[in-house]
Amino acid sequence: MIISIKNISKSYDNINALLNVSLEFNEGDIIGLIGENGAGKTTLLKIISCLSRQSDGKVFIDKLDTEYDEYNIKSKIGYLAEDNPLYEEMKVKEYLIFTSKLYGLKNFKKQINEYQKLTEITDLSFRKISEISKGQKQRVGLCSCLLHEPKILILDEPTTGLDPKQLIHFRDLIKKISKNKIIIFSTHTINEVSKVCNRIVILKKGIIKKDISINETDSIEKIFESTIES
Repeated sequence: MIISIKNISKSYDNINALLNVSLEFNEGDIIGLIGENGAGKTTLLKIISCLSRQSDGKVFIDKLDTEYDEYNIKSKIGYLAEDNPLYEEMKVKEYLIFTSKLYGLKNFKKQINEYQKLTEITDLSFRKISEISKGQKQRVGLCSCLLHEPKILILDEPTTGLDPKQLIHFRDLIKKISKNKIIIFSTHTINEVSKVCNRIVILKKGIIKKDISINETDSIEKIFESTIES
């Protein structure tokens, strides 16, 4: 599985949200996409997810062109939006069944049980979504993204609003599900990146400023600050 992004740009009202962005992601990559507000992170994630169309350039997912193979590509992607839109009036399991049917899954009971266990939300099955915490809602959203077993997982600001304990749980969960996948997530929690990711991409005003492999000993905050200031 390869994501190939070739010289894409995106503009809104003559303002460049992305400018000549080229990247390649491979199976096993856990990418932290970081940048200030308005850097173009969400725009890039939406283009990869076929939720927005670039103004110029090409994006290929597993050699499929996002302009012409949107249906097949979407089946390979799990996308969790920043606002994590859930049906608050539904119970958790009811929502997961609803999502499974949208994906066209047949053996969804097995899938739901498996991913509820993985995301540790089995005990929430019969609770209304409106009654559970922010961290629990994030886990429900993540569970719903995994039901169709996507090879690519895209998470937009998934750690926003999580307390320290929930951040640790999120980090452990990403490591558990990362095998044979490409995971891309945007974040403002820079210190978390080195604990989860093996690669970072820094965006500034729609331009790729840095794309490097990292390990847990790297000071991402220093790398980010020096990159943004340059």
